[in-house]
Amino acid sequence: MPDLKSPFNSRITRNTLALILAGGRGSRLMHLTAWRAKPAVHFGGKFRIIDFPLSNCINSGIRRIGVLTQYKAHSLILHIQKGWSFLRGEFGEFVELWPAQQRIERGRDTTWYAGTADAVYQNVDIIRNHAPDYVLILAGDHVYKMDYGVMLASHVESGADLTIGCIEVDKARAREFGVLAVDDDRRVVEFQEKPAEPKTIPGKPDTSLASMGIYIFNRDFLFEQLFKDADTQGSSHDFGKDIIPNVIGRYRVLAYPFVEARTGVQAYWRDVGTVDAFWESNLELIGVTPPLNLYDTAWPIWTYQVQLPPAKFVFDDEDRRGMAVDSMVSGGCIISGSTVRHSLLFSNVRVNSFAYVQDSVVLPDVEIKRNCEIRNAVIDRFCEIEEGTQIGVDPDADRAAGFHVTPGGVTLVTPEMLGQQVNVLR
Repeated sequence: MPDLKSPFNSRITRNTLALILAGGRGSRLMHLTAWRAKPAVHFGGKFRIIDFPLSNCINSGIRRIGVLTQYKAHSLILHIQKGWSFLRGEFGEFVELWPAQQRIERGRDTTWYAGTADAVYQNVDIIRNHAPDYVLILAGDHVYKMDYGVMLASHVESGADLTIGCIEVDKARAREFGVLAVDDDRRVVEFQEKPAEPKTIPGKPDTSLASMGIYIFNRDFLFEQLFKDADTQGSSHDFGKDIIPNVIGRYRVLAYPFVEARTGVQAYWRDVGTVDAFWESNLELIGVTPPLNLYDTAWPIWTYQVQLPPAKFVFDDEDRRGMAVDSMVSGGCIISGSTVRHSLLFSNVRVNSFAYVQDSVVLPDVEIKRNCEIRNAVIDRFCEIEEGTQIGVDPDADRAAGFHVTPGGVTLVTPEMLGQQVNVLR
């Protein structure tokens, strides 16, 4: 494999165009995506989900990026404009926003993308204008850190037409993904999109090989397949459902396992597609050695955020309330005469006197007033929790109050559920 620091690899990354598919609604996140696209959902204290694939691109040396937007994209667009405008256009670096628009007529009366492949197909003219050698296609709604340069080097060295990033997952979870079967040379011999009965890895009867939604195409091969798919009657114009199954066995399609370089074990990757997964993945970050290291200066996660004051703790002299135990508290938070345990507080959260918060994820700009008790909850941005409110204590009471209780017992609360109107973007 080419040395990552060699001129060969730098030419590969310079000649790669990354496309981040960021138009999905993410309906399994329920009310969290009622007013924002899934890639714009907040994560990890101060980030948004889209910051992870964008940061991976920058850290990998890929600095030509198109972000394909669609559903309720305005907050996502503003975030990218404010936080990702530091690239130097005079050096050929950019993060471009490509809103959904029907550039190529197919007789449809909608400008929305029909599928993931259609999203790329509708932007073929822009891709052609940028003239990349390779096109890296990414999902905008997963949380992970990955060096795409290594994957690109493997793709070029192998002579593949298409390389698919993949991870090992439990067979029960594999029903949510595209599932691959590969031979001893990592060549993909079968691909199933969200199968009811996923194929397993030989010798691992409880484990399947799942697609991460990361694809590297040679440019001309991508164009050929997109135009062929566009002319196919009955196609859903999706990479997983249509294009990939149709090229298996006819072209050189390889799987790229996403593992830690030094240990060979499965690397961190999370699909935070449900409220339960979102809650769990955020609380994973609280540990002393979390599986996702947000403090890694060699691989920083970039984002946009206004300058915030440090978090402030105001203690009660008698019983020392005003503390956060085993928690992550972001800048601008004030914990005043209250207790926060094993929770993640995003920026500008205020927890007032005698309130108690445990095992909860509290998004930015939330105020929790006096004498509240909140457990096992996700509190959406701009919520004002009125004095004495209990959330997550009694699931039946939460449902009766109009809150959403997940199968895992996590209570989701949004301003609308509280009868509050929010007039700013989330």
